[in-house]
Amino acid sequence: MTSLREQGAPASAEASTARRVARYSGFRPEVQGLRFVAVLLVVVYHVFLDRVSGGVDVFLLISAFFLTLSFVRKLEAGQPLALGRYWLHVFKRLLPLAVLTVLGTLVLAWLFFPEARIDRVRTEALASVFYVENWALALAEVDYYAADSSTASPFQHFWSLSVQGQVFLLWPLVFGAAWWLHRKAGWRPVPVLTALFGGILLASLAWSVHSTATNQAFAYFDTRTRLWEFALGSLLALAVPYLRLPRAARVVLGWAGMLSMVSVGVLINVQGAFPGWIALWPLLSAAAIIVAGRSGSPFGLDRVLASRPLVRLGDASYALYLVHWPLLITYLVLRDRPVAGPRSGVVIVVVSLVLAVLATKLVEQPFQRWAWPERDKRRLAVSVAVSLALVALPVLAWQQADARRAARLAEEAARNNPGAAVLQPGFEFRGDPEAPALPLASALRDEWVGLPEPCSGQFAPEQELLEQYCRQTPVVQDPARTVLVVGNSHMEQFMGAVIPLAEERDWQLVAVLQPGCAFAVRPEGDACHEGNEAALDYVEQVAPDAVLTTSTYAARMDGSAEAVFGGFPELVDRLTGRGIEVVGFRDNPRFDFDPYACAETHGEDAARCQVPVEQVLAPVNPADALRDRPGFTSLDLTDLICPGGLCRPVVGNVYVFFDPHHLTWTYTRTMAPALEERLLQDPATGGTGL
Repeated sequence: MTSLREQGAPASAEASTARRVARYSGFRPEVQGLRFVAVLLVVVYHVFLDRVSGGVDVFLLISAFFLTLSFVRKLEAGQPLALGRYWLHVFKRLLPLAVLTVLGTLVLAWLFFPEARIDRVRTEALASVFYVENWALALAEVDYYAADSSTASPFQHFWSLSVQGQVFLLWPLVFGAAWWLHRKAGWRPVPVLTALFGGILLASLAWSVHSTATNQAFAYFDTRTRLWEFALGSLLALAVPYLRLPRAARVVLGWAGMLSMVSVGVLINVQGAFPGWIALWPLLSAAAIIVAGRSGSPFGLDRVLASRPLVRLGDASYALYLVHWPLLITYLVLRDRPVAGPRSGVVIVVVSLVLAVLATKLVEQPFQRWAWPERDKRRLAVSVAVSLALVALPVLAWQQADARRAARLAEEAARNNPGAAVLQPGFEFRGDPEAPALPLASALRDEWVGLPEPCSGQFAPEQELLEQYCRQTPVVQDPARTVLVVGNSHMEQFMGAVIPLAEERDWQLVAVLQPGCAFAVRPEGDACHEGNEAALDYVEQVAPDAVLTTSTYAARMDGSAEAVFGGFPELVDRLTGRGIEVVGFRDNPRFDFDPYACAETHGEDAARCQVPVEQVLAPVNPADALRDRPGFTSLDLTDLICPGGLCRPVVGNVYVFFDPHHLTWTYTRTMAPALEERLLQDPATGGTGL
């Protein structure tokens, strides 16, 4: 017969477990209302102020807060975590609205966006639905060769949802580690989780502060710089049950937190400071509101946040965040405006709210109640796969259709798209007058000129700094000339005309192109000094017959500022003194608008898309002042780029520019015959005689 103590032991253990579970149980309506306020801040700041509000950071913190409460209840109750089922369930819940938004945005882009932006939109649609949009944007921010676009992507807001989705994959592993330590070592889950999330917070915050200070454009979208925000939300969830504050303190803390959170973006423009230490401001403000919790006072903030309307809107906050941004960007595209006005902004916010509530009621909630996928993991996996396929299949099919069309048009390009050839005396067009101008918008990413092989053998640079920038044509046995192309992207684009010439003349062509660094003798401390010194050493090591580079810099839409690069005359003297010929290409015009997009939107003959050359270049090529230096040739191709003194977006049915200051490979290829004539003319007449 068992004793009363023995009979009571299991009951006591069950009661203890129940108490621990109860600490982390219960719906928190005031936090759900706070979620809506955070997203509303994001919407208002996006629409009216075009600034960072800190609302996204609060949204991420709240996501981690609720996620942690859910898993801790399981851990304290001794329930299996079922991580595989959790991962499938969470994406089955998130994807329907995301897929609906992505497909709707693709339709808006197809109907209203310039074709030049479609390829990027499609790529980011895939990145968004697969929860990697933050990395796509991070890489684009630091990619010098990314297409220039003055208008944000309609999928840009998916960066935070991508970070959230990645954390939904990572965080369960942390809970799994706590479960394993509890089973193997008997450690209580809450202290273990406190230590784990505390470590993540410290490491991620330190990295966030460092990365934001050194490379903020990348850091903003970097998952690693955001993990501490989720860790803070998790630590908050672990701590809240143990925090007992007097009613008056809760009232003061709640309102003070709200006032502080709302004032972040008003008091200071933190656009370039996030997500470093400054993000503590909105997050600690939100933490204060959550700690204040249910005050029970008629004057407490929770009376507002936990009200039925705000809780219902909190349910729709995910949908509101999804729909507001593509609506805003589409409006800006349609009106060709940088920001929305007060009246249009109000309409956008109201329409976004209405669509969010409808989408939540008609799409999100029915899918959440749908029982069929929840019966087993296989069905959950099917529902997730179908959701992904609904975006992936049409986007991939769309891309393939454009690729086939581009290939078909390329076959007829010699006849239909002569480009600079139309400038030759006696040219007669015999192509299809209805043929579209090339390159197509879907092919713009291929308009950067490149050589096919990394430098190797005798052309392999000894300078480690240059290894990533050095490219060459296949080795030419006994070449007629060895020619080095050195400089930045503005010299790279002219290679479109140089490559055909090198192939015809049996030249060995080697290129050393460092983004953003024109080739010149730069002083110590200059950002390009080290790279240019390495390039100079490399040129002297290779001892080519000639070096081709740019000689001037044309300030955008200000021809009076065009000048020879500082240190360029010294470069010419240094190389020609070693018997190396130098050809200085005059810089091409730079605009404060995108000629390609302008032609697409307004037509290639629209006056707003055409610029007189005197507005973008100096009256006389500044590099002509160096003509008396033996071994130097000043080459000016402006008449091919802006024929007749007018810079037009299309010449000979070929787009001249693919962004505000880079020439298309398609057009520079058609400049090759004219370049050959000028580059190879007799030195007595001012040419190089190459």
